[in-house]
Amino acid sequence: MTPPLDVTTFITDALPASDSRERRQPTPTASHRGALSKQAKSVLKAAATGWFVVAGLGQVIFVAYLFGFYGGTALLGQFEAWNQVFPRSHVVGDPIHNTVVAMHLAFAALITAGGLVQLMTGVRRWFPRFHHWNGRVYLISAFVMGLGGLAMVWTGTSVGDLSQHVAISINALLIMLCAAMVLRHALARRFALHRRWALRLFLVVSGVWFFRIGLTFWILMNQGPVGFDPDTFTGPALTTIAFAQYLLPLAILQLYFYAQDHAGSCGRMFMATGLFASTLLTAVGIVAASMMLWLPHLR
Repeated sequence: MTPPLDVTTFITDALPASDSRERRQPTPTASHRGALSKQAKSVLKAAATGWFVVAGLGQVIFVAYLFGFYGGTALLGQFEAWNQVFPRSHVVGDPIHNTVVAMHLAFAALITAGGLVQLMTGVRRWFPRFHHWNGRVYLISAFVMGLGGLAMVWTGTSVGDLSQHVAISINALLIMLCAAMVLRHALARRFALHRRWALRLFLVVSGVWFFRIGLTFWILMNQGPVGFDPDTFTGPALTTIAFAQYLLPLAILQLYFYAQDHAGSCGRMFMATGLFASTLLTAVGIVAASMMLWLPHLR
């Protein structure tokens, strides 16, 4: 039998022991803390989704530029026009170098578009067969792109200095490493780890894109080419951007994973704030790159 409710005890417990005339300040209950935690998770997810949407729109513009400029001039046989925006990308009398560059550009466009589609939850959920086949093509393209990048840097390009070549080489090796880890966890059916490595792969594959929006953001912020020589395309600013193009996104992603797994409500809200700020900076870089690098060549 349930004991009768002791009203006197109930009222006494509801008041502070020192002064019954003051009301006790309400303390967070388990349900209240649960609501805050759920809200923080939702805000963090919204911040991550917001960044992905903005970055996705920027990468769509980049893909349109790759197909529109390089593809359009290739169809017209005007390969020399490539050298106007990509020095020594087409060398008369060097078919091997030209083929490597053309394949690299083609794979860059395909892998950028394929990566955006691959990370869309709706595609993975509603079109699993397409997701699987697109994933296979994406991984193969990543390997080819990584190998092509190494070949271009060490055998066929005079753009940049040794530090930039090292940075690009590390990026290429990370692309192949992340692709291998994505495949490994997919085959082992460890899908949570598979998705995390897929996000890492998406970021390192996007290194070329990050470099461009980072460079144009730097030029816009300084109102000119500060910290590097635009003629030789060398300088500390370019070296920093060359390494930051993949190290910075990977670091932010790792902090996001930590906030998901271990942080409390305050930590998740702090991470969400950082992601919202990153989204704003990314948007500024995209607008600058579009106006300075991409859209002028599509007119």
